[in-house]
Amino acid sequence: MNKKNTGFSLIEIVVVTAVLLIFLLGTYSGLQFVFKLVYQSRLRVLENNILNEQIEVVRNMSFYDVGIENGNPDGVLQRTIFTSKNNIDFEITRTVRNIDDPYDGQIGGEPNDVYPADYKFVQIDIICTDCQQKQELSASTFVAPRFLEGDPEHGALFVEVLNSEGDPVSEAEVYIQSDSSDPTIDMVDTTDNDGMLRLLDLGAGIDLYNIEVSKAGFVSDRTYASSTEILDPIKPPATVVAQDAREISFSIDQASSFKINTTDANCLSLSSVSANILGTKLIASAPVFRVNQDFVTDFLGEYDLSNLVWDNYAFHVYNYDLLGTIPATPLYLSAGVNQDVKLVLGPNTDNSIVLVVQDSATNQPVSGASVRIDGQGIDQTKSTGVGFVRQGDWSGGSGQQFFVQDNKYWSDDGKIENSDPAGSIKLKKVGESYVSSGFLESSVFDLGTEVNLVNLIWEPLSQAVETGDSSVRWQLAGSTTSTPEDWNFVGPDNTATTYFDSSDYDLSGVFDNNRYFRYRLFLNTDSTTSTPTISDVFITYTTQCTPPGQVYFGDILAGDYVVSVNKDGYLPTQENISVSDDMIFSIDLNSL
Repeated sequence: MNKKNTGFSLIEIVVVTAVLLIFLLGTYSGLQFVFKLVYQSRLRVLENNILNEQIEVVRNMSFYDVGIENGNPDGVLQRTIFTSKNNIDFEITRTVRNIDDPYDGQIGGEPNDVYPADYKFVQIDIICTDCQQKQELSASTFVAPRFLEGDPEHGALFVEVLNSEGDPVSEAEVYIQSDSSDPTIDMVDTTDNDGMLRLLDLGAGIDLYNIEVSKAGFVSDRTYASSTEILDPIKPPATVVAQDAREISFSIDQASSFKINTTDANCLSLSSVSANILGTKLIASAPVFRVNQDFVTDFLGEYDLSNLVWDNYAFHVYNYDLLGTIPATPLYLSAGVNQDVKLVLGPNTDNSIVLVVQDSATNQPVSGASVRIDGQGIDQTKSTGVGFVRQGDWSGGSGQQFFVQDNKYWSDDGKIENSDPAGSIKLKKVGESYVSSGFLESSVFDLGTEVNLVNLIWEPLSQAVETGDSSVRWQLAGSTTSTPEDWNFVGPDNTATTYFDSSDYDLSGVFDNNRYFRYRLFLNTDSTTSTPTISDVFITYTTQCTPPGQVYFGDILAGDYVVSVNKDGYLPTQENISVSDDMIFSIDLNSL
């Protein structure tokens, strides 16, 4: 008699196990989420309880004790303290400010409130120091005196913090210190949304308050006390006048950097090169420069200069002649920019000059300029390196494949006009209305050798508000041959879906090692009564080791020279220079 065995197969066991795991994992995740919500809720309750305790402490204090130790207003509270509740650690930060209420006038105003500290604003911030997800919680209150307050020997100081563009910087930390004031001050506070910190009821005195302004990722700014090194500081410690308001301004912005590379004329790296970087911003009129730093490149000929302020910079090299720089110097470093700089070096001679020839209107280097120096028995002529290509006239119309005539281009869609007497480009007008959009494609620019593009710049930089945002857009295409199978027009991210739509684009790394280029210009408007207009476009570039718009003369005698510069399309220029040691001169050319 046969027995029929029953049971589970291996596949059935695996399936059942998988279903069970999915169920258990889902349940576990749900429980985790619930526990997390409970924990966060419990944390908020603890933080609120601590904040309420802190507020009650402040409300039960004497009005004159409500303040930060060595702060403004001065008081008995410490700015930062730490506490623990239920084995959870918290950091508590207190901020106290005097408030000048407009009801009875304000200091420096009409009428002038000589007792501006009307009441106090207190803010308490708390944050869990050992929680994975940190979220700050705040509470605030106002504290008023029983009677009028103020000291007729005190005044107000308004600290204004701006960025490199002159816009206010909010949440900047302002550190103020004075050992000679009454009371003494040693405090930190932050600017408001207008970039202002208003300090009321400060002890009066001349050059009394040392101030430093900073923000994470920004280059700081500060006052400087007079010393043997800084005899006449540009920004001395702040002065406060009794019953008056004084204002002091500081400029901070994102830190910038240079990545320096030292090479010879054949692009071979030169190691262990000693050099100096010099800015133009002064901290004292002696002069003492804010940036004046020596450095030495490493075995690869590289050096990183970081935490630099926006400024114009020049370089000096020891034990070599500087043949030129890429880009040209003096070099303006914008805020928040990481700039590659190549110092092209040659054998050291007693005296040398680098002449930087630039367009006076655009400050762009001019390529192909003939530069002659005459003096001290020397008569030499050389040509400047590459610089930029420009088109500022489209009145010749379409049909030109290669950029030979500088007023023509390749094609358009029939929706642009180029009949402007100045040669500018704008949208076509049909009757009394402009068409909504149009585009133009340039001729092929042959730059003569493989180059690296640097910037795309056009004028005018701003368009009529009625045309809308991004009414001017560009795309570029590069190639190693003049007749590629396809010209791939791309924008900043190297794809056909993006456009260059704001001025002064950095093209580094996007269009490198190409000889031939062309552009597409797209115009559009939101209004039938207004059109964007383009009068000039510039594409700047460098070859690998040829300094743009620069020419070097080495092993010359010290003394006076006459420099003559000629370039088609520009007025001839002549200047007298005096040479001693290794020097750099800039020469501006005016277009015809």
